[in-house]
Amino acid sequence: MFAFDAGGKARARVTVSGATVTDWEDVALGPCPQGTCLYIADIGDNNRARRQITIYRVPEPALNAQTTEPADVMVLTYPDGARDAEAVFVTDGQLFVVSKTSPALTALYRAPLGGGSAVLTTVAKLPLDRVTGGTISPDGTWVGLRSNEELTVYRTKELTSGKSAVARRVALTPFAERQGERVAIGGDGMIYLVGEGTGGGGTLVPIRCQLG
Repeated sequence: MFAFDAGGKARARVTVSGATVTDWEDVALGPCPQGTCLYIADIGDNNRARRQITIYRVPEPALNAQTTEPADVMVLTYPDGARDAEAVFVTDGQLFVVSKTSPALTALYRAPLGGGSAVLTTVAKLPLDRVTGGTISPDGTWVGLRSNEELTVYRTKELTSGKSAVARRVALTPFAERQGERVAIGGDGMIYLVGEGTGGGGTLVPIRCQLG
């Protein structure tokens, strides 16, 4: 895992203890018995061939740490067959996964926080195309879901209730990202967009959005 500051400078690098990599796609910050933890989502499945997906949970490491504490492991199964996914976010008591597919099939799933195995529960279908990243605001009020081309922001309570949720949409194509994949909402009204890059390096784009 790598830590970057708001200017895109690398600040830390840490090895995740007790984890393996199949296809890591997203990371979320959330509560845990130790205080605050990182939830590392090994959920990518381009071929829709994985019977189960894995979430690794580790206490948020210090910037000078070399290795995390041993990871707690959550093994999750979809209720409707294998799905490709790249987005997760965590609320006070639940973890949410958003599948990456067409608007007719994109779904929001949830599981309780903690180790062990669980079957995901389908919360809602979402009219979103190929979601590549998710985030929740530090105060828990807003959830952001992005694709390569668009950022969609929901009120957390509306989205996670499974009922109709009002979407606020922002086009991302003007930012010319290199394969936009990730998003984070900061506590200062900033939203950070991360492009994975396609051989020429990644991108970090901060934008300010008025949420309310």
